[in-house]
Amino acid sequence: MSFSALDRAQHLDTLFREKWDLLIIGGGITGAGIFLDAVSRGLKTALIEKGDFASGTSSKSTKLIHGGLRYLKNFEIGLVREVGRERAIVHTNARHLVRPEPMLLPIYHDGSIGRITGSIGLWFYDLLADVERTERRKMLSREEALAQEPLLRQEGLLGAGLYSEYRTDDARLTLSIIRTAVDLGGLALNYCEATGFIYGDDMVSGVRCHDILAGNERYITANAVVNATGPWMDAVLGMQNHATSGEKKLLLSKGIHIVIPRSKLPVNQSMYFDAPADGRMIFCIPRDQAVYIGTTDTEYQSHLDALEVQDVEIEYLIQATNHVLEDTTIHKNDVTGSWAGLRALIYEEGKAPAELSRKDEIFISPKGLISIAGGKLTGYRKMAERVIDLILKSQPLTDVPYVECRTQNLRLAGADFDSDLDMQVMSEQLVTEFIMFSQENIAKLFNRYGSETRQILFQAQSEISQSPGDALITSEVTFSIRNEMTHHLADFMLRRTADVFFDQQHLQRHFDAMTAAFTQQLRWDDARLTAETESIRQVLGR
Repeated sequence: MSFSALDRAQHLDTLFREKWDLLIIGGGITGAGIFLDAVSRGLKTALIEKGDFASGTSSKSTKLIHGGLRYLKNFEIGLVREVGRERAIVHTNARHLVRPEPMLLPIYHDGSIGRITGSIGLWFYDLLADVERTERRKMLSREEALAQEPLLRQEGLLGAGLYSEYRTDDARLTLSIIRTAVDLGGLALNYCEATGFIYGDDMVSGVRCHDILAGNERYITANAVVNATGPWMDAVLGMQNHATSGEKKLLLSKGIHIVIPRSKLPVNQSMYFDAPADGRMIFCIPRDQAVYIGTTDTEYQSHLDALEVQDVEIEYLIQATNHVLEDTTIHKNDVTGSWAGLRALIYEEGKAPAELSRKDEIFISPKGLISIAGGKLTGYRKMAERVIDLILKSQPLTDVPYVECRTQNLRLAGADFDSDLDMQVMSEQLVTEFIMFSQENIAKLFNRYGSETRQILFQAQSEISQSPGDALITSEVTFSIRNEMTHHLADFMLRRTADVFFDQQHLQRHFDAMTAAFTQQLRWDDARLTAETESIRQVLGR
């Protein structure tokens, strides 16, 4: 299968014509992981997503592959152990997308963590998460902490812990997983919404599907169907015939992040600190030309597709940041971007969102629909393994023998490296080979596309009529449409690149070249171009 937006008609024909061993509803990180696991074990598998891939929670996280430090507060020892070890696997399989990130944990006299408890907690975290010796925690004195981050508030500062997290681009990680599964023979389509189920012997045997781009409605048949829609899980369960109120229910927790220009908040490195209002831990992470701060954790009960960032949430994060940093004060007017996402947590009576476990849970409805909820970005691979194990063991599929999970050693698209050194060597070779482009721009592309960056640079090199910057974005848009099923400006600006949040100046400089590339590749007329431009202006306004 290709993964090109230009081949959508053929993909739709195949999707509706074939009968699948497994159909997955939901193109976030959970659905993507299940998709790859299933295809790699020999299941004929398709995935559909009503929006763009990763357009829900999976592009709105803190963009960290957590080792699970904060779960120690709730004594979730098993979860810390699992996600810590999974983190190392994801790093190996996607080195360009998952990289070590030293995290500073300042310790204050009035904070929730003391020097002794902080040291013990970080030591225990290193042990459970099986952290590499070179990346294990270091306890810093007051002077060392200030040398590491001069903006720290000095009053009451006792020292700091320096420990290891891993950063990622959540949307690109999701997309890379899906692309890898497509390369192995799976089929995935975005903008394809499940609107109901079809039945055989009163059991779910497929999905009624609405193609949002073309406006058609057709049927997809499958031996097994998985509901991996995260916050939309209950809504999908409710589409079944005779759906009962006794099904598992979710508690949705809203988390927001705000983006501040690096010039307004010139932090040296990533930090993790207490919010003075409630003691919740907040991340402050520099990326490209910006710094992002989050997250909140409040119960959400409104419409899922009308999620917005509220002023009170912005003020909460600003207050927390200003409390721990000196010599700089940020204001609401400094915020240039924000995003809000929903965590789908398994409801437990009497517990607030922050108290609920981040463990995942799988259950099967009376109609045979398999659903999974909960979990974390870091644990996507093990979640997928449990789902496919369940399907192959409890619902044997015709001509599909049981085989063990294979994704532990499966490199993702763009990750053709045997080591971090190999990755560094390739990055340096690209700078030497393509001297007409800046080292900064090449590094930016390499962090997105890894070993596939050369393909984009080679194409850009041939765009001799354009400036280097315009040539790069033209080539990147072309690659994205032909290899990443990109249909809209928003797909590219929010999820393929995230420049809307982290490098708005770059988009502004090359906006005309970007829209020209879309127009050429997808053959947009003036009306479509106007609609796309207006749509992205509304996104920027929000």
